[in-house]
Amino acid sequence: MVPSSQAPKEIPDGDQKWKAEAPTRHAKWWYSTFHTVTAMIGAGVLSLPYAMAYLGWGPGTMALFISWCMTLNTMWQMVQLHECVPGTRFDRYIDLGRYAFGEKLGPWIVLPQQLIVQVGCDIVYIVTGGKCMKKFMEMACVNCAQVKQSYWILIFGSIHFFLSQLPNFNSVAGVSLAAAIMSLSYSTIAWVGSLSRGRIENVSYAYKTTSMEDSMFRVFNALGQISFAFAGHAVALEIQATIPSTPEKPSRVPMWKGVIGAYFINAICYFPVALIGYWAFGQDVEDNVLLNLKRPAWLIASANLMVVVHVIGSYQVYAMPVFDMLERMMRKRLNFPDGFCLKFITRTAYVAFTIFVGVTFPFFGDLLGFFGGFGFAPTSYFLPSVMWLVIKKPKRCSFNWFINWVSIFVGVFIMLASTVGGLRNIIADASTYTFYT
Repeated sequence: MVPSSQAPKEIPDGDQKWKAEAPTRHAKWWYSTFHTVTAMIGAGVLSLPYAMAYLGWGPGTMALFISWCMTLNTMWQMVQLHECVPGTRFDRYIDLGRYAFGEKLGPWIVLPQQLIVQVGCDIVYIVTGGKCMKKFMEMACVNCAQVKQSYWILIFGSIHFFLSQLPNFNSVAGVSLAAAIMSLSYSTIAWVGSLSRGRIENVSYAYKTTSMEDSMFRVFNALGQISFAFAGHAVALEIQATIPSTPEKPSRVPMWKGVIGAYFINAICYFPVALIGYWAFGQDVEDNVLLNLKRPAWLIASANLMVVVHVIGSYQVYAMPVFDMLERMMRKRLNFPDGFCLKFITRTAYVAFTIFVGVTFPFFGDLLGFFGGFGFAPTSYFLPSVMWLVIKKPKRCSFNWFINWVSIFVGVFIMLASTVGGLRNIIADASTYTFYT
Protein backbone atom coordinates (compact mmCIF):
# COMPACT_ATOMS: atom_id res chain seq x y z
CA MET A 1 0.00 0.00 0.00
CA VAL A 2 1.00 3.61 -0.42
CA PRO A 3 0.31 6.43 2.03
CA SER A 4 -3.01 8.16 1.51
CA SER A 5 -1.25 11.40 0.59
CA GLN A 6 0.28 9.82 -2.51
CA ALA A 7 -1.57 9.21 -5.76
CA PRO A 8 -2.08 5.52 -6.49
CA LYS A 9 -0.48 4.03 -9.56
CA GLU A 10 -2.11 2.57 -12.62
CA ILE A 11 -0.71 -0.13 -14.84
CA PRO A 12 -1.39 0.81 -18.48
CA ASP A 13 1.00 3.00 -20.48
CA GLY A 14 3.90 2.12 -18.23
CA ASP A 15 4.37 3.22 -14.65
CA GLN A 16 2.23 6.35 -14.81
CA LYS A 17 0.46 8.07 -11.96
CA TRP A 18 -3.30 8.30 -11.91
CA LYS A 19 -4.35 11.05 -14.31
CA ALA A 20 -6.53 14.01 -13.46
CA GLU A 21 -9.30 12.95 -15.85
CA ALA A 22 -9.74 9.60 -14.12
CA PRO A 23 -12.51 9.12 -11.55
CA THR A 24 -11.85 10.93 -8.28
CA ARG A 25 -11.54 8.64 -5.27
CA HIS A 26 -14.04 9.91 -2.75
CA ALA A 27 -16.97 7.47 -3.14
CA LYS A 28 -18.54 5.84 -0.08
CA TRP A 29 -19.45 2.18 0.33
CA TRP A 30 -23.07 2.78 -0.57
CA TYR A 31 -21.94 4.19 -3.93
CA SER A 32 -20.67 0.71 -4.75
CA THR A 33 -24.03 -0.74 -3.70
CA PHE A 34 -26.19 1.24 -6.06
CA HIS A 35 -23.60 1.24 -8.88
CA THR A 36 -23.41 -2.57 -8.61
CA VAL A 37 -27.20 -2.89 -8.38
CA THR A 38 -27.57 -0.67 -11.44
CA ALA A 39 -24.96 -2.69 -13.33
CA MET A 40 -26.37 -6.08 -12.32
CA ILE A 41 -30.14 -5.82 -11.91
CA GLY A 42 -31.40 -4.79 -15.28
CA ALA A 43 -33.53 -6.01 -18.12
CA GLY A 44 -32.41 -9.57 -17.47
CA VAL A 45 -34.55 -9.96 -14.34
CA LEU A 46 -37.75 -9.66 -16.39
CA SER A 47 -36.73 -12.60 -18.61
CA LEU A 48 -36.03 -15.03 -15.76
CA PRO A 49 -39.56 -16.57 -15.77
CA TYR A 50 -39.15 -17.10 -19.54
CA ALA A 51 -35.87 -18.95 -18.90
CA MET A 52 -37.66 -21.05 -16.28
CA ALA A 53 -40.25 -22.06 -18.90
CA TYR A 54 -37.53 -23.87 -20.87
CA LEU A 55 -35.57 -25.22 -17.90
CA GLY A 56 -38.44 -26.26 -15.61
CA TRP A 57 -38.83 -25.95 -11.84
CA GLY A 58 -35.88 -28.05 -10.67
CA PRO A 59 -33.13 -27.21 -13.19
CA GLY A 60 -34.27 -23.58 -13.45
CA THR A 61 -34.21 -22.95 -9.70
CA MET A 62 -30.89 -24.75 -9.35
CA ALA A 63 -29.32 -22.79 -12.22
CA LEU A 64 -30.44 -19.51 -10.67
CA PHE A 65 -29.19 -20.39 -7.17
CA ILE A 66 -25.83 -21.75 -8.39
CA SER A 67 -25.33 -18.65 -10.53
CA TRP A 68 -26.01 -16.39 -7.53
CA CYS A 69 -23.46 -18.25 -5.38
CA MET A 70 -20.82 -18.56 -8.10
CA THR A 71 -20.94 -14.93 -9.13
CA LEU A 72 -20.87 -13.74 -5.51
CA ASN A 73 -17.65 -15.72 -5.09
CA THR A 74 -16.09 -14.33 -8.27
CA MET A 75 -17.16 -10.81 -7.28
CA TRP A 76 -15.32 -11.30 -3.96
CA GLN A 77 -12.27 -12.34 -5.96
CA MET A 78 -12.45 -9.19 -8.09
CA VAL A 79 -12.68 -7.01 -4.97
CA GLN A 80 -9.64 -8.72 -3.42
CA LEU A 81 -7.57 -8.60 -6.62
CA HIS A 82 -8.10 -4.84 -7.02
CA GLU A 83 -5.15 -4.23 -4.66
CA CYS A 84 -3.39 -7.59 -4.81
CA VAL A 85 -0.04 -5.83 -5.43
CA PRO A 86 1.10 -3.49 -2.61
CA GLY A 87 1.09 0.13 -3.74
CA THR A 88 -0.86 -0.51 -6.95
CA ARG A 89 -4.54 -0.37 -7.76
CA PHE A 90 -5.87 -2.22 -10.80
CA ASP A 91 -8.59 0.25 -11.72
CA ARG A 92 -9.67 -1.45 -14.94
CA TYR A 93 -10.35 -5.05 -15.87
CA ILE A 94 -7.68 -4.84 -18.56
CA ASP A 95 -5.08 -3.68 -16.01
CA LEU A 96 -5.65 -6.80 -13.94
CA GLY A 97 -5.59 -8.91 -17.10
CA ARG A 98 -2.17 -7.52 -18.03
CA TYR A 99 -0.82 -8.35 -14.59
CA ALA A 100 -2.27 -11.88 -14.59
CA PHE A 101 -1.53 -12.95 -18.16
CA GLY A 102 1.23 -10.59 -19.32
CA GLU A 103 1.44 -7.35 -21.28
CA LYS A 104 0.82 -8.99 -24.66
CA LEU A 105 -1.60 -11.80 -23.83
CA GLY A 106 -3.63 -10.04 -21.11
CA PRO A 107 -5.45 -7.50 -23.30
CA TRP A 108 -6.39 -10.21 -25.82
CA ILE A 109 -7.95 -12.35 -23.10
CA VAL A 110 -9.71 -9.66 -21.08
CA LEU A 111 -10.54 -6.73 -23.35
CA PRO A 112 -12.76 -8.56 -25.91
CA GLN A 113 -14.83 -10.14 -23.14
CA GLN A 114 -15.26 -6.87 -21.28
CA LEU A 115 -16.22 -4.99 -24.42
CA ILE A 116 -18.77 -7.65 -25.37
CA VAL A 117 -20.37 -7.27 -21.94
CA GLN A 118 -20.39 -3.48 -21.94
CA VAL A 119 -21.43 -2.94 -25.56
CA GLY A 120 -23.84 -5.89 -25.45
CA CYS A 121 -25.53 -4.53 -22.33
CA ASP A 122 -25.92 -1.11 -23.88
CA ILE A 123 -27.49 -2.59 -27.01
CA VAL A 124 -29.94 -4.64 -24.94
CA TYR A 125 -30.76 -1.61 -22.80
CA ILE A 126 -31.43 0.49 -25.90
CA VAL A 127 -33.93 -2.15 -27.05
CA THR A 128 -35.46 -2.54 -23.59
CA GLY A 129 -35.81 1.19 -23.05
CA GLY A 130 -37.52 1.71 -26.39
CA LYS A 131 -39.92 -1.21 -25.94
CA CYS A 132 -40.89 -0.14 -22.43
CA MET A 133 -41.43 3.47 -23.53
CA LYS A 134 -43.74 2.16 -26.25
CA LYS A 135 -45.62 -0.04 -23.78
CA PHE A 136 -45.96 2.84 -21.30
CA MET A 137 -47.40 5.21 -23.87
CA GLU A 138 -49.85 2.60 -25.19
CA MET A 139 -51.17 2.01 -21.67
CA ALA A 140 -51.12 5.65 -20.58
CA CYS A 141 -52.76 6.99 -23.75
CA VAL A 142 -55.07 4.38 -25.25
CA ASN A 143 -56.47 6.70 -27.93
CA CYS A 144 -53.12 8.07 -29.10
CA ALA A 145 -51.77 7.22 -32.54
CA GLN A 146 -49.49 4.18 -32.53
CA VAL A 147 -45.78 4.90 -33.07
CA LYS A 148 -43.48 2.25 -34.54
CA GLN A 149 -41.18 0.39 -32.17
CA SER A 150 -38.11 1.53 -34.10
CA TYR A 151 -39.02 5.16 -33.43
CA TRP A 152 -39.34 4.51 -29.69
CA ILE A 153 -35.89 2.90 -29.65
CA LEU A 154 -34.53 5.98 -31.45
CA ILE A 155 -36.24 8.30 -28.95
CA PHE A 156 -34.81 6.40 -26.00
CA GLY A 157 -31.35 6.28 -27.56
CA SER A 158 -31.33 10.02 -28.22
CA ILE A 159 -31.40 10.65 -24.45
CA HIS A 160 -27.89 9.22 -24.22
CA PHE A 161 -26.44 11.68 -26.70
CA PHE A 162 -26.76 14.20 -23.83
CA LEU A 163 -26.03 11.97 -20.81
CA SER A 164 -22.94 10.53 -22.47
CA GLN A 165 -21.20 13.90 -22.11
CA LEU A 166 -21.07 13.54 -18.31
CA PRO A 167 -17.41 13.11 -17.35
CA ASN A 168 -17.16 10.00 -15.11
CA PHE A 169 -18.79 7.54 -12.69
CA ASN A 170 -19.19 10.05 -9.88
CA SER A 171 -21.06 12.42 -12.17
CA VAL A 172 -23.72 9.76 -12.87
CA ALA A 173 -24.11 8.79 -9.20
CA GLY A 174 -27.53 10.43 -8.96
CA VAL A 175 -28.74 8.72 -12.14
CA SER A 176 -27.34 5.42 -10.86
CA LEU A 177 -29.10 5.78 -7.49
CA ALA A 178 -32.42 6.48 -9.20
CA ALA A 179 -31.85 3.47 -11.46
CA ALA A 180 -31.14 1.19 -8.49
CA ILE A 181 -34.36 2.30 -6.77
CA MET A 182 -36.31 1.74 -9.98
CA SER A 183 -34.89 -1.78 -10.43
CA LEU A 184 -36.10 -2.79 -6.97
CA SER A 185 -39.47 -1.16 -7.62
CA TYR A 186 -40.30 -2.71 -10.98
CA SER A 187 -39.01 -6.12 -9.89
CA THR A 188 -41.38 -5.93 -6.92
CA ILE A 189 -44.26 -4.89 -9.17
CA ALA A 190 -43.47 -7.83 -11.50
CA TRP A 191 -43.69 -10.51 -8.82
CA VAL A 192 -46.42 -8.89 -6.72
CA GLY A 193 -48.48 -8.33 -9.87
CA SER A 194 -47.99 -11.96 -10.90
CA LEU A 195 -48.89 -13.17 -7.40
CA SER A 196 -52.02 -11.03 -7.12
CA ARG A 197 -53.19 -12.04 -10.58
CA GLY A 198 -52.81 -15.73 -9.72
CA ARG A 199 -52.25 -18.60 -12.09
CA ILE A 200 -53.72 -18.32 -15.56
CA GLU A 201 -56.40 -20.78 -16.63
CA ASN A 202 -55.02 -24.18 -17.63
CA VAL A 203 -51.50 -23.16 -16.66
CA SER A 204 -48.89 -25.70 -17.72
CA TYR A 205 -45.47 -26.26 -16.18
CA ALA A 206 -44.42 -28.80 -18.78
CA TYR A 207 -41.21 -27.97 -20.59
CA LYS A 208 -41.79 -25.37 -23.25
CA THR A 209 -41.11 -27.36 -26.38
CA THR A 210 -41.30 -27.10 -30.13
CA SER A 211 -39.11 -29.38 -32.22
CA MET A 212 -36.31 -31.35 -30.55
CA GLU A 213 -33.65 -29.21 -32.21
CA ASP A 214 -35.35 -25.91 -31.38
CA SER A 215 -35.95 -26.99 -27.77
CA MET A 216 -32.26 -27.74 -27.27
CA PHE A 217 -31.18 -24.34 -28.56
CA ARG A 218 -33.86 -22.58 -26.50
CA VAL A 219 -32.60 -24.33 -23.35
CA PHE A 220 -29.08 -23.18 -24.17
CA ASN A 221 -30.41 -19.66 -24.68
CA ALA A 222 -32.20 -19.83 -21.29
CA LEU A 223 -28.86 -20.50 -19.59
CA GLY A 224 -27.52 -17.39 -21.29
CA GLN A 225 -30.48 -15.36 -20.06
CA ILE A 226 -29.69 -16.39 -16.49
CA SER A 227 -25.99 -15.57 -16.91
CA PHE A 228 -26.95 -12.17 -18.36
CA ALA A 229 -28.71 -11.41 -15.08
CA PHE A 230 -25.36 -11.49 -13.23
CA ALA A 231 -23.49 -8.75 -14.98
CA GLY A 232 -21.73 -6.41 -12.57
CA HIS A 233 -18.25 -7.93 -12.75
CA ALA A 234 -17.30 -6.18 -15.99
CA VAL A 235 -17.31 -2.79 -14.22
CA ALA A 236 -16.49 -3.91 -10.66
CA LEU A 237 -12.89 -2.65 -10.72
CA GLU A 238 -13.96 0.67 -12.22
CA ILE A 239 -16.54 1.06 -9.44
CA GLN A 240 -13.98 0.19 -6.76
CA ALA A 241 -11.56 2.68 -8.32
CA THR A 242 -13.79 5.53 -7.09
CA ILE A 243 -13.38 4.46 -3.42
CA PRO A 244 -10.43 5.92 -1.43
CA SER A 245 -7.86 3.49 -0.04
CA THR A 246 -5.21 3.71 2.69
CA PRO A 247 -3.13 1.03 4.46
CA GLU A 248 -5.46 1.31 7.45
CA LYS A 249 -8.67 1.35 5.39
CA PRO A 250 -8.18 -0.51 2.09
CA SER A 251 -10.87 -0.04 -0.56
CA ARG A 252 -11.78 -3.74 -0.53
CA VAL A 253 -13.54 -3.33 2.85
CA PRO A 254 -16.17 -0.73 1.82
CA MET A 255 -16.41 -2.23 -1.68
CA TRP A 256 -17.23 -5.67 -0.29
CA LYS A 257 -19.80 -4.16 2.07
CA GLY A 258 -21.40 -2.53 -0.95
CA VAL A 259 -21.33 -5.80 -2.91
CA ILE A 260 -23.07 -7.66 -0.07
CA GLY A 261 -25.80 -5.02 -0.08
CA ALA A 262 -26.13 -5.30 -3.84
CA TYR A 263 -26.38 -9.10 -3.78
CA PHE A 264 -29.02 -8.96 -1.05
CA ILE A 265 -31.09 -6.64 -3.25
CA ASN A 266 -30.31 -8.95 -6.16
CA ALA A 267 -31.75 -11.96 -4.31
CA ILE A 268 -34.99 -10.25 -3.26
CA CYS A 269 -35.51 -9.17 -6.87
CA TYR A 270 -34.43 -12.24 -8.88
CA PHE A 271 -35.86 -15.20 -7.00
CA PRO A 272 -39.42 -13.88 -6.49
CA VAL A 273 -39.67 -12.64 -10.09
CA ALA A 274 -38.38 -15.92 -11.55
CA LEU A 275 -40.37 -18.29 -9.37
CA ILE A 276 -43.65 -16.38 -8.99
CA GLY A 277 -43.66 -15.25 -12.63
CA TYR A 278 -43.28 -18.84 -13.78
CA TRP A 279 -45.84 -20.04 -11.23
CA ALA A 280 -48.42 -17.57 -12.56
CA PHE A 281 -47.97 -18.04 -16.31
CA GLY A 282 -46.12 -21.33 -16.77
CA GLN A 283 -44.92 -22.02 -20.28
CA ASP A 284 -47.03 -19.15 -21.65
CA VAL A 285 -44.90 -16.48 -19.98
CA GLU A 286 -43.46 -13.77 -22.27
CA ASP A 287 -39.72 -13.03 -22.54
CA ASN A 288 -40.56 -9.86 -20.57
CA VAL A 289 -42.94 -10.87 -17.78
CA LEU A 290 -44.41 -7.35 -17.58
CA LEU A 291 -46.01 -7.99 -20.98
CA ASN A 292 -48.18 -10.69 -19.34
CA LEU A 293 -49.57 -8.25 -16.79
CA LYS A 294 -52.50 -6.11 -17.90
CA ARG A 295 -54.14 -4.96 -14.64
CA PRO A 296 -54.09 -2.59 -12.91
CA ALA A 297 -53.11 -0.64 -15.99
CA TRP A 298 -51.66 2.35 -14.11
CA LEU A 299 -49.35 0.12 -12.07
CA ILE A 300 -48.06 -1.87 -15.04
CA ALA A 301 -47.57 1.39 -16.97
CA SER A 302 -45.59 2.73 -14.00
CA ALA A 303 -43.44 -0.41 -13.95
CA ASN A 304 -42.58 0.05 -17.61
CA LEU A 305 -41.63 3.67 -16.92
CA MET A 306 -39.44 2.48 -14.03
CA VAL A 307 -37.66 0.12 -16.40
CA VAL A 308 -36.98 3.08 -18.69
CA VAL A 309 -35.44 5.10 -15.83
CA HIS A 310 -33.38 2.12 -14.73
CA VAL A 311 -31.90 1.29 -18.13
CA ILE A 312 -31.01 4.96 -18.63
CA GLY A 313 -28.71 4.67 -15.62
CA SER A 314 -27.51 1.16 -16.53
CA TYR A 315 -26.53 2.28 -20.02
CA GLN A 316 -24.28 4.98 -18.59
CA VAL A 317 -22.68 2.65 -16.01
CA TYR A 318 -21.60 0.29 -18.78
CA ALA A 319 -20.76 3.02 -21.28
CA MET A 320 -18.39 5.02 -19.05
CA PRO A 321 -15.51 2.48 -19.19
CA VAL A 322 -15.97 2.21 -22.98
CA PHE A 323 -15.80 5.99 -23.31
CA ASP A 324 -12.60 6.00 -21.27
CA MET A 325 -11.02 3.30 -23.44
CA LEU A 326 -12.01 4.97 -26.72
CA GLU A 327 -10.70 8.35 -25.60
CA ARG A 328 -7.38 6.89 -24.43
CA MET A 329 -7.04 5.08 -27.77
CA MET A 330 -7.76 8.27 -29.72
CA ARG A 331 -5.17 10.18 -27.71
CA LYS A 332 -2.52 7.48 -27.93
CA ARG A 333 -2.95 6.14 -31.47
CA LEU A 334 -4.18 9.21 -33.34
CA ASN A 335 -2.63 11.95 -31.17
CA PHE A 336 -6.08 13.47 -30.83
CA PRO A 337 -6.01 16.46 -28.46
CA ASP A 338 -7.92 16.08 -25.21
CA GLY A 339 -10.99 18.23 -24.66
CA PHE A 340 -14.64 18.62 -25.56
CA CYS A 341 -14.24 17.64 -29.24
CA LEU A 342 -12.66 14.30 -28.32
CA LYS A 343 -15.45 13.44 -25.88
CA PHE A 344 -18.18 14.63 -28.22
CA ILE A 345 -16.96 12.66 -31.25
CA THR A 346 -16.17 9.35 -29.50
CA ARG A 347 -19.22 9.29 -27.24
CA THR A 348 -21.68 10.40 -29.91
CA ALA A 349 -20.33 7.78 -32.33
CA TYR A 350 -20.64 5.04 -29.71
CA VAL A 351 -24.23 5.96 -28.81
CA ALA A 352 -25.14 6.07 -32.51
CA PHE A 353 -23.64 2.61 -33.04
CA THR A 354 -25.60 1.02 -30.18
CA ILE A 355 -28.82 2.66 -31.39
CA PHE A 356 -28.29 1.33 -34.93
CA VAL A 357 -27.72 -2.26 -33.75
CA GLY A 358 -30.63 -2.05 -31.30
CA VAL A 359 -33.05 -0.79 -33.94
CA THR A 360 -31.89 -3.43 -36.43
CA PHE A 361 -32.00 -6.45 -34.08
CA PRO A 362 -34.63 -5.79 -31.38
CA PHE A 363 -34.85 -9.43 -30.22
CA PHE A 364 -34.88 -9.01 -26.46
CA GLY A 365 -34.72 -12.64 -25.31
CA ASP A 366 -32.30 -13.77 -27.99
CA LEU A 367 -29.95 -10.85 -27.35
CA LEU A 368 -29.93 -11.67 -23.63
CA GLY A 369 -28.96 -15.26 -24.32
CA PHE A 370 -26.29 -14.46 -26.88
CA PHE A 371 -24.53 -11.70 -24.94
CA GLY A 372 -25.08 -13.57 -21.68
CA GLY A 373 -23.13 -16.54 -22.99
CA PHE A 374 -20.51 -14.82 -25.10
CA GLY A 375 -19.63 -12.06 -22.67
CA PHE A 376 -21.15 -12.45 -19.23
CA ALA A 377 -20.26 -16.08 -18.61
CA PRO A 378 -16.50 -15.40 -18.95
CA THR A 379 -16.38 -12.11 -17.04
CA SER A 380 -18.78 -13.14 -14.26
CA TYR A 381 -18.38 -16.91 -13.94
CA PHE A 382 -14.85 -18.05 -14.70
CA LEU A 383 -12.37 -15.35 -15.78
CA PRO A 384 -11.99 -14.03 -12.18
CA SER A 385 -11.33 -17.63 -11.05
CA VAL A 386 -8.66 -18.07 -13.73
CA MET A 387 -6.94 -14.86 -12.63
CA TRP A 388 -7.22 -15.91 -8.98
CA LEU A 389 -5.47 -19.22 -9.76
CA VAL A 390 -2.73 -17.42 -11.73
CA ILE A 391 -2.11 -14.63 -9.19
CA LYS A 392 -2.87 -16.22 -5.81
CA LYS A 393 -1.77 -19.77 -6.70
CA PRO A 394 -3.86 -21.66 -4.10
CA LYS A 395 -2.59 -25.06 -2.98
CA ARG A 396 -3.37 -27.80 -5.47
CA CYS A 397 -6.46 -29.89 -4.55
CA SER A 398 -7.37 -27.47 -1.72
CA PHE A 399 -10.99 -26.35 -1.29
CA ASN A 400 -10.17 -22.94 -2.81
CA TRP A 401 -8.47 -24.60 -5.79
CA PHE A 402 -11.39 -26.99 -6.29
CA ILE A 403 -14.07 -24.27 -6.16
CA ASN A 404 -12.24 -22.20 -8.74
CA TRP A 405 -11.92 -25.11 -11.17
CA VAL A 406 -15.61 -25.95 -10.76
CA SER A 407 -16.44 -22.31 -11.60
CA ILE A 408 -14.23 -22.51 -14.69
CA PHE A 409 -15.81 -25.72 -16.02
CA VAL A 410 -19.38 -24.57 -15.35
CA GLY A 411 -18.68 -21.12 -16.82
CA VAL A 412 -17.12 -22.50 -20.00
CA PHE A 413 -20.10 -24.82 -20.53
CA ILE A 414 -22.58 -21.95 -20.09
CA MET A 415 -20.52 -19.75 -22.43
CA LEU A 416 -20.44 -22.31 -25.25
CA ALA A 417 -24.03 -23.51 -24.89
CA SER A 418 -25.77 -20.15 -24.53
CA THR A 419 -23.68 -18.45 -27.23
CA VAL A 420 -24.66 -21.11 -29.76
CA GLY A 421 -28.28 -21.05 -28.59
CA GLY A 422 -28.58 -17.27 -28.64
CA LEU A 423 -26.94 -16.87 -32.06
CA ARG A 424 -29.10 -19.58 -33.58
CA ASN A 425 -32.26 -18.01 -32.17
CA ILE A 426 -31.31 -14.54 -33.47
CA ILE A 427 -30.83 -16.02 -36.96
CA ALA A 428 -34.11 -17.97 -36.73
CA ASP A 429 -36.13 -15.00 -35.48
CA ALA A 430 -34.53 -12.57 -37.95
CA SER A 431 -35.64 -14.79 -40.85
CA THR A 432 -39.31 -14.06 -40.04
CA TYR A 433 -38.91 -10.47 -38.80
CA THR A 434 -39.75 -7.33 -40.76
CA PHE A 435 -36.93 -4.92 -40.01
CA TYR A 436 -37.42 -1.35 -38.79
CA THR A 437 -41.08 -1.79 -37.86
